[in-house]
Amino acid sequence: MTTTENVTWVRAASLAELDEGAILGVAIGDKSIALYRLEDEGGVFATDNICTHALAYLSDGWLDGETIECPLHGGAFNVKTGKGVCAPVTKDLQTYEVRLEDGEIYVAMPR
Repeated sequence: MTTTENVTWVRAASLAELDEGAILGVAIGDKSIALYRLEDEGGVFATDNICTHALAYLSDGWLDGETIECPLHGGAFNVKTGKGVCAPVTKDLQTYEVRLEDGEIYVAMPR
């Protein structure tokens, strides 16, 4: 764990735990975070893991390119921006900056 000006960088998982095109739900403190590893670019992104429409874990949903679909009502979000992309979503997701170091995934958590 490393602290910078307004965030604390927290190890969330090993990159080996997250296959390309997959989602992994992790707990960081009292927050449930979803990690996404996109197939085309291999980038890793992080958002809140709870759908803003209803209490459902996005890590139980379906990742299609940059879009995560909620398993409960089919609402969807862009995992890079957190932007809701279809109904019934009316509120965007919180996103978090991700850093990869030595095969480990770190997420910037606000202090």
